[in-house]
Amino acid sequence: EWKDLGIIDEDFDKNKIIQTSITGKELNKKYQFLPIDTKYFKDLEIEILSLFDDLDNQLDGWLIKSENYQALNTILPKFKEKIQTIYIDPPFNKEQDADYLYNVKYKDATWITLLENRLQLARDLLNEKGSIFVRCDYNGNMYVRLLMNDIFGEENFRNEIIINRTLAKQPSYNQFIRQTESLFLFSKTENNLLKKILRPISNPTWYPLLHFPRPDEKPRIVLGRTFYPPKNRRWARSQEDINRLEKMGKVRINEAISYIDCFGNKVKGFPEILYDEEVVDNAWLDIPGYSQTHGFLTENSEILLKRVIESTSNEGDLVMDFFLGSGTTTAVAHKLKRKWI
Repeated sequence: EWKDLGIIDEDFDKNKIIQTSITGKELNKKYQFLPIDTKYFKDLEIEILSLFDDLDNQLDGWLIKSENYQALNTILPKFKEKIQTIYIDPPFNKEQDADYLYNVKYKDATWITLLENRLQLARDLLNEKGSIFVRCDYNGNMYVRLLMNDIFGEENFRNEIIINRTLAKQPSYNQFIRQTESLFLFSKTENNLLKKILRPISNPTWYPLLHFPRPDEKPRIVLGRTFYPPKNRRWARSQEDINRLEKMGKVRINEAISYIDCFGNKVKGFPEILYDEEVVDNAWLDIPGYSQTHGFLTENSEILLKRVIESTSNEGDLVMDFFLGSGTTTAVAHKLKRKWI
């Protein structure tokens, strides 16, 4: 099993796990972190568990191998209203045999029922600030949206996020190439946690610290100087924002520009902000939707899951995926110091 997991090399010698020193037999430090499955050591199982004062808090996650509807029902009492973020990529319904591991030959009604049963349980598992993402393609997007409206409430619909299907453009007859898929985001309540995500832009540019025309005579202190806005204009950023951007080196005074302020005074120098990043919107076409690193045809991209998890959870929160597939969700959650199921 250790070889199958890639933990040890082919030349591993089990006789070297225990070594003899001048103080007697002891565990070889090289192998002290090899995992053991307690099914082989039933007499030690209780003793091992008793070593933990609070096992739940010391676990990084729970990996459950089961039919997912049964597993969700089983863990519901323990994890009810405890999950912060759920991401699922259920098998897309194609009503035909698939060329990969999942069965996707369902009738629409059967496929919708399969999802409905599990999404009802997912809602019970989410906490009050929690969110759920459901990935689907053109075969299912109309059903998924209406189904989630019914279960989570239309008022808790947050976004339809557009993600890349694949970078390879497959030729198609009498239709445009299908290049995107949908990621539906719903929350449990209106008090969901959703963080602003920034991404770098390719051509950083300095812009004047101005907003659309609207009279406002409130000044801003920029790099130690007080600036009043031009007549019938206002400054685009709060003082707090300007102070934060100054520390990042993203504020300057352009001495080559002069202007007339709202009191009719001529001012030499104009405050400017460096725009080198932008807020991520619902078009996530800047990142891959799938990866091909482990030969699993529908392997979700780690970059995609990173954005999903970081935008809706904090370190230590619980992240769940009950259509786990190649395990991307739990791998990324682990790297981001979230707990996972």
